[in-house]
Amino acid sequence: MSSSAFFNISAGAYIAALVIYVIYLVTRNKTVGVSATTMTIFGFVSQTIAFLIRWSNSYTFWMTSNPSSGLVEALLRAAPLRNLYESLIFFVWSLIMIHLIIEFKYKIRSLGAFVTPIAALALLFIDISGTSKEIQPLIPALQSNWLLFHVLLAFLGYAAFGVSFGAAAAYIVMVTESRKEKTYIFWSLIIGIFIIVLVAMGIDFMSLSADERKNLIQSHFLKSTFRSESGGVVAASVVISIAFLFALWQMGFGLKKVLASLSVTTTMLEEIEYKSIAIGFPLFTLGGLLMGAIWANSAWGKYWSWDPKETWSLITWFVYALYLHARFIGGWRGKRVAILSVIGFVAVIFTYLGVNLVLSGLHAYGSG
Repeated sequence: MSSSAFFNISAGAYIAALVIYVIYLVTRNKTVGVSATTMTIFGFVSQTIAFLIRWSNSYTFWMTSNPSSGLVEALLRAAPLRNLYESLIFFVWSLIMIHLIIEFKYKIRSLGAFVTPIAALALLFIDISGTSKEIQPLIPALQSNWLLFHVLLAFLGYAAFGVSFGAAAAYIVMVTESRKEKTYIFWSLIIGIFIIVLVAMGIDFMSLSADERKNLIQSHFLKSTFRSESGGVVAASVVISIAFLFALWQMGFGLKKVLASLSVTTTMLEEIEYKSIAIGFPLFTLGGLLMGAIWANSAWGKYWSWDPKETWSLITWFVYALYLHARFIGGWRGKRVAILSVIGFVAVIFTYLGVNLVLSGLHAYGSG
């Protein structure tokens, strides 16, 4: 079987796990919870196999193009972390791995209902964004031994931040006493906007031809809905989005009783939120910033050039540095640091996808 087949199996398993986790939240049935975890593990194993097959195929592709390369050099440069598709796949793999570690450590299956949606949305984004899945030659800027270490550590950090986001979202729901609280309204808006943008991109995707889908983000982003030439379509998109946000605001509050019934505590969620950032921050600092700067100097002759990707990476770093500083020095706990965790992951999303797909710069190759 090809790597694509195993990737498709893992995508199906993660989406199925998401559904089962939600059923577990509703039914509180232990057997259903075990089934959700089992499905997640099955998807993780399948994705691991797919990742290794892709690496092997990339190695063969590289050696065909560069027969004089040594074994170590070829393995490093063939690592399937070279474009948007491969990095998204690795992000999902890292996210699920960290989630499973936390689930087994803390015996908290309900967190899966907040983490697996991130994985499912990332995989769905691949299909509706026109992202190329082909193995392509490395452009000169990526032909470096730093590739594997820079991307590997940065995305492990991203995945840890994703788990922290899930725990922070669950925490905000649990400590909410009223739908009118600013924290809860903020949570509803962030989650709602994520879903709305993804659905709008899906509508873009369905309205385009096969050739147009290759440049979906750069040329057609939200043009079928919010950026349509028809004022009526724009108005309808806004009205439907507002109605969806209102429904999410209304129904999200009900998660509090569900989580409480599953013996999930705010202390447990806050600990997961903090420890995930405590792990992710040094990984992102070392891989995303320090190694990225060293690589940039060897590739472009400068350690730092204020490229949009570099700038937003620094913004993301500052948000999580503020989280840790506020927690250790300022003694912040509860809602305030949970909000910082959510804001931090929003910055991660824009650093990775927003910059790669919307803005231009030295990292523009990340769009493909």
